[in-house]
Amino acid sequence: MLVLSRMRDQTIMIGDDVEITIVDIRGDKVRLGITAPSHIPVHRKEVYDAIQAENMRAAQLNPEDVSPVTEADKDRPAPTKRR
Repeated sequence: MLVLSRMRDQTIMIGDDVEITIVDIRGDKVRLGITAPSHIPVHRKEVYDAIQAENMRAAQLNPEDVSPVTEADKDRPAPTKRR
C-alpha cells in the first residue's frame, strides 16, 4: 500500500486520467473530490462490495428461478432500485 500525505487542496494523480483532490479535513473526516472518465466506475468500498455480492448472487441463479419475459412485460415500468 502506498501511503501519501496531502494537505487541503492538494491532488493525487492515478495514471493520466484519475485525479483525487483533498477538498476538506474536519477532525477525523477527509472529503475527497474525484475526477475520472465516465467509463471508470467510482464507488465507496461498501457500495462496491455490495455490488460485487449482488453480482455473485445473480450469477448463481438458475434459469428456472427467473420468471420469463413476455410481450406483456414490455409495457410494465422497470422496477425501482432499493437503497
